[in-house]
Amino acid sequence: MSHLRPPSIAHGVVSFLWGLFFGAFIWLGSVAVGVTGATAFIMGSVAGFLIFLAVYVYGADGPPAQPERRAARPR
Repeated sequence: MSHLRPPSIAHGVVSFLWGLFFGAFIWLGSVAVGVTGATAFIMGSVAGFLIFLAVYVYGADGPPAQPERRAARPR
């Protein structure tokens, strides 16, 4: 029986989805509180792009640190 694993998704795709989701959230929230549609769309688009950049640049986990190897003792 094989073990189920989640699919591997590229970091750029994940960053895009974060930006898209929060940009749409800001757009819909702005419209809900009375901001005009065009202004809300521009604010949501700019915020979504900035969120995409922030997640893309700072959101990736680095490779795990490898323990330092001790130098071999001279024999």
